[in-house]
Amino acid sequence: MEKQKICTRSVIVILLLTLGCASEQKRYELDHHSSASRDPAPSSTAEARTAREPTLPNLNESSKLSDYLAYAALNNPSLEAAFNRWKAATERIPQVEALPDPKFNYLYYIQEVETRVGPQRHGLGIAQVFPWFGKLKLRGDVATEAAHAAGRRYDAVKLKLFFEVKDAYYEYYYLAKGVAITKEHINLAKHLENVARSRYKAAAGSHPDVVRAQVEIGKLEDRYLSLLDLREPIVARLNAALNRPAEADIPWPSEISVDDANAVDADLLAELATENPELQALDFEIGKSRRAIELAKKDYYPDFNVGLNFIDTDTSSVGSPPDDGKDPVIAMISLNLPLWRDKYDAGVREARAQYYAARGEKKEKTNSLSSQLKMASYRLRDARRKIDLYGDALLPKARESLKVTESSYLAATGSFTDLIDAQRIFLEFALAHERALADHAQSLAKLEMLVGREISDTGNQNQADERR
Repeated sequence: MEKQKICTRSVIVILLLTLGCASEQKRYELDHHSSASRDPAPSSTAEARTAREPTLPNLNESSKLSDYLAYAALNNPSLEAAFNRWKAATERIPQVEALPDPKFNYLYYIQEVETRVGPQRHGLGIAQVFPWFGKLKLRGDVATEAAHAAGRRYDAVKLKLFFEVKDAYYEYYYLAKGVAITKEHINLAKHLENVARSRYKAAAGSHPDVVRAQVEIGKLEDRYLSLLDLREPIVARLNAALNRPAEADIPWPSEISVDDANAVDADLLAELATENPELQALDFEIGKSRRAIELAKKDYYPDFNVGLNFIDTDTSSVGSPPDDGKDPVIAMISLNLPLWRDKYDAGVREARAQYYAARGEKKEKTNSLSSQLKMASYRLRDARRKIDLYGDALLPKARESLKVTESSYLAATGSFTDLIDAQRIFLEFALAHERALADHAQSLAKLEMLVGREISDTGNQNQADERR
C-alpha cells in the first residue's frame, strides 16, 4: 500500500512538471517561430536601433547630406521610441498565443476527515484552462496585425525624420547662398559707390548718385545681417532632428544636386496608396479590427478547465476495510457558462466600431496625403521651371545687363539709377535661382517621404515598362 501511495504521488509530481515544461516549451516555440517567420520587421535600418551607443558620423565641412541622415537615424529619440514600440508589439505575440499557466492546488484538512478507508489529511491538484477552439490563434492574429502596424509606423517616423533633415539642410543651403550672394553684391555696390564718387570728384557725375549708392549699400548690409541672424534658428532646427544641442555648430552646406524627377501624378498617387507606410499601418489596423470581431464572437463559447486531484489518505484506524488507506485520484473537467450575452454582444459591437473607425481613418489619411502629394508635385514642377528660367535665361541676361549699364554710365550715356536697378535685378534673380534650387530639393524630399522611396526618371521608366 505504501508503494502504491508513493507511485500515485510520483504520478502527480511528474504530471505537474510535465505541464509546466510543456507550457515553457510552448512559449519558447512561439517566441522563436514568431521571430523567424511572423516577425513583422520594419523595412530597413532596424538593426541600427539595437545599438545602445552607436558610432555617430563626424559632421564637418566635408560632410554630405548622407552623413546627416545617418547621424539622425542613429541618434534621434523619436525613431528609437518607434523602434522600441515595434519591438514591444512583437513580444506581445507569444504572450497571447500561449496557454494560461496551469494552476497547482494544495488542500490541508484542519481536521482530518474520517472515511471508510481511512482519514484524509491533505490533497494535491493541478488544472489547465483550454480556451475555446480558435481563440489562441485569433489572439495571435490580432497581436501580429498590431505588430505589423507598429513596424510600418516605425518606417513612417523614419521617412518623416529624413524629410525633416533634408528640408532643414536644403533651407540651410539657401541661407548660405543668400549670405554669399548678398556679400558679393555689397562689394559690388561699394564698387559702384567708388565709381560714382570718382565721377563726382571729376565733375562728371552728381552727388545724388553717391547718395543712391550709399543707400543701396545700407539696404544690402541690412539684408546681409538679417540673413546671418537667421542662421541660428535654422541650425537649431537641424540640430533638433539630429538630437544635438540647439547651439551646436553646423558648417555651411556645400552644393546640392538637382535630380530630374518628371514623375506622373497618377503614378505617384497609385504608389502612395500601396507604399505609404502610414496607410500600410492603417491597413494592418483594419486587419487587426477584423480579427478582433472574430475573437469577440468566440466569447459566446465556454473555455474548458481540465484537472487532476490527489487526496492523501492514511490507513483506517477501525478495522481493515477493502482499499484501506488507498489515495483517491480524481479527474476533473469544468467549463465557464457564458450566460451574460449582453456583455458579449457589447464586445462584438465594440470590435465592429473599432473596425469602421479604422476604415474611416484610412480614408481621411488617404485624402490628406493625396492633397499633400499633389501640392508637392506642383511645387516640384514649378521649381524646375524656375531653375531653367533663371539659370538659363534671366540670370545670364541680368549679368549682361549690369555690365552694359555700367559701361553706359561710365560713358555718360546712362544714368546711375539704371545702374542701381540693374544691380538690384541681378541680385534678385541670383537669389531666386538659389531659392528655386532649394524648393526643388525640398519638394522632391516631400514626395519621397509620401511614396516611401527615392524618385528618379529611371525608376519611373522601369515601372512604366513593367506596367506595359
